[in-house]
Amino acid sequence: MKQSVKMIVGNWKMNGLAAQIDEAREVDAVLRSEQAESRVVICPPATLIHRVKMALEGGRVEVGGQDCHAESCGAFTGSASAEMLADAGATLVILGHSERRDAFRESDADVSAKVESALAYGLEPIICVGERSADRDTGRAVEVVTAQVAGSLPASLEGKAFAVAYEPIWAIGTGRTPTTGEIAEVHAAIRQALVDRFGEGGRAAPILYGGSVNPGNAAAILRTPDVGGALVGGASLKAHDFLAIIRAAH
Repeated sequence: MKQSVKMIVGNWKMNGLAAQIDEAREVDAVLRSEQAESRVVICPPATLIHRVKMALEGGRVEVGGQDCHAESCGAFTGSASAEMLADAGATLVILGHSERRDAFRESDADVSAKVESALAYGLEPIICVGERSADRDTGRAVEVVTAQVAGSLPASLEGKAFAVAYEPIWAIGTGRTPTTGEIAEVHAAIRQALVDRFGEGGRAAPILYGGSVNPGNAAAILRTPDVGGALVGGASLKAHDFLAIIRAAH
């Protein structure tokens, strides 16, 4: 995937019933008519993955999951494995989102194990990293984020398709965003960490920005150096808003 083609991922989080599939259909229908170049992914809750996949069959929008267990099966009540996501129709999966790291205490090692499982079942991982406000305020943002890259991305990613999403925790759902200069600084550090780890393959992986991305700020963010796309939360729930962000990537 060329870096000039932006990757726009909608993370519906724990939102969406059957009626929400109409929003996904509208996004797909518009993208087909406009011949948009961006790579677009929607990650609905696990209960909707199969139905969204069927609704968008043959269309422009890919379907992903929001998390997976590191094990392929077992006594893990309430969890879904990478194999289950793939069986439901997902082709990608978000891993290591800060809401998982915080609420479920997931470590870098946990995320790395999930990445391994995703790869084993043919899912393309989108691996999230990001600093807390205290890290930003003390000048440790780059240090913290590059450490997460090192700990969360296993060596088995070499030669595989994957993306990294930079989501400063203090910006998620708050309406606050870093300046484009701050985003550029962290994305450049992530890019260097990827190249150091995976060589030229580290240049191909898109680095997405996430954290209160909306139609008003998307264009400026997506023009920022080393920003290869966006991981969009609340604004991906409405086709009108999500399409505005996708169009901003052109």
